[in-house]
Formats: sequence, structure tokens, C-alpha cells
Amino acid sequence: MYYRTLNSYLRERFGTKVYKLSLDGGMTCPTRDGTLGTRGCIFCSRAGGGEFAAPPAPIDEQMENARRRVAAKAGNARYIAYFQSFTNTYAPVERLESLFYPAIEREEVAALSIATRPDCLPGPVLELIERLNRIKLVFVELGLQTIHPATAGYIRRGYDLPVYDKAVAALHDAGAEVVTHVIIGLPGETPEMTFATARYVGHSGTDGVKLQLLHVLKSADLAAEYEAGRFRTLTMEEYVEILAGCIRSLPPRVVIHRLTGDGDKRELIAPLWSGNKKAVLNAVKRYFEENNVTQGEWYF
Repeated sequence: MYYRTLNSYLRERFGTKVYKLSLDGGMTCPTRDGTLGTRGCIFCSRAGGGEFAAPPAPIDEQMENARRRVAAKAGNARYIAYFQSFTNTYAPVERLESLFYPAIEREEVAALSIATRPDCLPGPVLELIERLNRIKLVFVELGLQTIHPATAGYIRRGYDLPVYDKAVAALHDAGAEVVTHVIIGLPGETPEMTFATARYVGHSGTDGVKLQLLHVLKSADLAAEYEAGRFRTLTMEEYVEILAGCIRSLPPRVVIHRLTGDGDKRELIAPLWSGNKKAVLNAVKRYFEENNVTQGEWYF
């Protein structure tokens, strides 16, 4: 069994354990503010993917509060300042500077991570990312989810695949590391379609991947689709098997930033088994060991 974990990559790079501090930059999204829509992506909750981010406050205050939450296990570890909620480049550069510089310049921060969309990276933002990357490592997370046009339309992603490809190239030119989000279990997608997405992402040049189980959350529009019986969610066994195929379909150089995700249990409708993260990770470990899952063995 082999796959390239984020923990091992960060230890190699920084020589210590690194923890994420989830921050809220107070952003919105073009699929919510009327530019591309008002309801967001169909799977997105009211928190915009930032259920575990600190409540809005000055960045230094958020950092201190987030550090206190992990202090017992972190010790003298270093941190990634992670701007997680909504689209964290969807604001004037001056505002972004006021958020990102105070975070990245802190001594205990090893890297900055910015979650955003490929269609929200204009020239001035890319120039800012290049400047930030001269200070410390910058990860930029892109919400791709799927390469298949019909699914992208269904989930209301709001941009076409070439926009993603262009963003990956531009971010690499700026010196950033790209992390691509892929959702497993999207309505209408077969395992083979999901493997094709993983393989495409590998060819795109992404540096890392976050693999995410499709959750149905109460405040997401997907809840109405689920309750109307228009799709079903995956069983744990199905998820683990498709996850293994994705790992096998990714090149060995790609860092696996996440194998599953934690939906807010107060919001979670389905699949309920996903609320037990320990059981999920144990099932993944067992399947990977029993089937000798090796990253890249299906990549071509």
C-alpha cells in the first residue's frame, strides 16, 4: 500500500508536524452574489465549505482562537493559515492584502492556503499570490469537483473546464502549489467517470488533490433533490472502493491532502455513516492494505 500523504509531505518540507488553522475572510462567491447565480453550488451549505472556520473577526484574533483549539495536541508545531469559507480571492486586492499578509507573516505560520475558484484569479490577484509566495509557501485550492460537463452544469459550478486548466498554469507561473478538489459520488456519475476526473487532474499538473465524499447537508439545495429521490448517496463500501480507484488513477507525485471529509453533523442528512470519521478511515486503511492500493498504478 502506498500513497503520498499530506502529513508526510509537510514533515519532509518543514521538519515537523503542521496543523491547519481554518480562517474566515468574510468572502462570498459569484454563484451567490448574483454574478453567476444566487444559490451557490448545489451541494454547498450556507457556510460555503467553511463549517470549521473561525467566526469572522480580525485575522490576528482568529489565528489566536484557532491556535487555542489545537494547542493541546500541537505543542511547538507550525501552522498553515487556511482561508476556507467561500471564494477567498473574490475581493479587491487591497482587501486580500489586509487578510493574507497578517497571516503569512506570523512566525509560527509555515504556509498560506487559499480556497477559491479557477474563474476568480484575475491578474492583480495572481501578482499578489506571487508576492506572497516569495515570503512563504502558498497553496491555492481550486474547486473543480468533476471534468464532466453535464455534472458541472447540474451542480451549478459556473465555469468550463478550460478555465481550470488556465488557472493551474497561471498559479504555477506565480509559484503557488495547486490543490484540486474532486467530489466522489456526484449524481449520475459512474466510478469510471470519477476515475477519469482523477486522471485528468493528474495530467493537469496539480500538486495536490482533496478527495471528498458527496454529503447532503440541510442548508444545501441538494437536500431537496435527495429528498425527492432523484439520486442516492454511496455506501461506505462503495465510497472506499471508488476512493481507491482515484488514488490508483493519480500520478505518484501528487500529494493526497484529503481522503474524505467531515460534514457538519448538525447539518448532515446523508450518508449518515460519514459522520463516524474514525470508522471511515479504518475502513479505508483496511481496504487499501488488503488490496495493495498503490498510487499511480492506473495512471496513464
